[in-house]
Amino acid sequence: MIKSVVIVGGGTAGWMSASYLKAAFGDRVDVTLVESDRVSTIGVGEATFSTVRHFFDYLGLDEREWLPECAGSYKLGIRFENWRKPGHHFYHPFERLRTAEGFTLADWWLLEGDRSEPFDRSCFITPALCEAQRSPRMLDGSLFAGDLDGSLGRSTLEDQRDQFPYAYHFDASLLAKFLTKYGTDRGVRHVVDDVVDVARDQRGWIDHVTTREHGEISGDLFIDCTGFRGLLINQTLEEPFESFQDVLPNNRAVALRVPQPDQATKGMRPYTTATAMDAGWIWTIPLFGRNGNGYVYSDEFCTPEEAERTLREFAAPGQDDLEANHIRMRIGRNRRSWVNNCVAIGLSSAFVEPLESTGIFFIQHGIEQLVKNFPDQHWDPALMKDYNDRVANVLDGVKEFLVLHYRAAERDDNAYWKEAKVRPIPDGLAARLETASSHILDEHTIYPAYHGFEQYSWITMLMGLGHEPVRPRPTLAHLDPAAARAELAALKADTERLVNSLPSCYEYLASINKAG
Repeated sequence: MIKSVVIVGGGTAGWMSASYLKAAFGDRVDVTLVESDRVSTIGVGEATFSTVRHFFDYLGLDEREWLPECAGSYKLGIRFENWRKPGHHFYHPFERLRTAEGFTLADWWLLEGDRSEPFDRSCFITPALCEAQRSPRMLDGSLFAGDLDGSLGRSTLEDQRDQFPYAYHFDASLLAKFLTKYGTDRGVRHVVDDVVDVARDQRGWIDHVTTREHGEISGDLFIDCTGFRGLLINQTLEEPFESFQDVLPNNRAVALRVPQPDQATKGMRPYTTATAMDAGWIWTIPLFGRNGNGYVYSDEFCTPEEAERTLREFAAPGQDDLEANHIRMRIGRNRRSWVNNCVAIGLSSAFVEPLESTGIFFIQHGIEQLVKNFPDQHWDPALMKDYNDRVANVLDGVKEFLVLHYRAAERDDNAYWKEAKVRPIPDGLAARLETASSHILDEHTIYPAYHGFEQYSWITMLMGLGHEPVRPRPTLAHLDPAAARAELAALKADTERLVNSLPSCYEYLASINKAG
């Protein structure tokens, strides 16, 4: 039996892993987490997928318990600004498309839609809720889509059957702090120390790590949460890292924490904003009391000094005292994330870029798959292979989906955006883009393996970026449009009702922060 796990590195990846293992196995597996107090959380991953609720439900945590502790807020989707052209915006919501006569409202909108209104506002409720800054919950805590509420119990990302209508923004360092208490209260041994050496046995597997003050710490299974440096997986076990920079060139970021003292009067936006810039894009993530802002860029087109100046002018003019955090990103994935008795989780495993908020998603997926494929003393190679294949499929699928953002965007007004149209793209994406020029993609024509992004996400991004089919599917002309017209009308009525009845995002979050 595997009785002891040693996690090297803390932060979001380390403490999500430690907490999840304790929730899964209790005292049947000893968990030790070793982290240095001289290494801070990068904190880029402050926005999430809606599927992150599976993680918190697995731990038995109610959002009213942890969200106020992490400066948390709601995320109904992502607003993309200036990706098509300056002044244009659209929303990528957490909302599946409704259907009529077996076809999505996206299909019907091409035939029946009011072209004076953008696609996303015609076919989803979420954009109107975002622009009205609405909370997804009433002041009594009830969800506007009540049939989707309630605990999911011990389920995983891939078990999601219904689309939950929101995700979260939170301070990554505060979440790590919250999970530190959760984990240690449940028996995680917490060692604050520097790892000065990693020892291997005769097989080449990891035997123990040596710390400066606590000496040797041994274990059966080691989890590498040391971030981009990959202390165990890359430096010790020498697993090759496969770069994605040939197709995703953004390799740096600069971030600011910008106080927002006037949220009570100006409100809070319940969405992430991704604003296209001359050499990349800027994120705006509203938290309770502050915003997280960052410029993700390619150093082929912009220097760190230019990026910081641009970000300050955009997000914090006149606030020169705010400290900027410059980050050099390692874009790509390990050839394998599980090697011998070492599993890499988080940045030590892979990273694409913060676009579409995939960092926390990768951590969650990695630890879920580890629990599913947890080894015994036989170290079954089939379990390792299944783990590595699933992790690779997710990463490669997300890579393709993110490349789509740049290739399909109409914007081509400078060298950065012009190159995005001629840069190599992953195998299969060219065919999918060609199909999308002919007709709306369906579940059979998007990336085939699970990677977190559903059919509606691909459709929404393509339509919003300006890559829409040249004409509706011919078959729609032979169908009765009455049901589609009724569904479009019902969607408008539902939207108006919710905008008028839901409280503001700030009002609801203030109520649970006060209660906490």
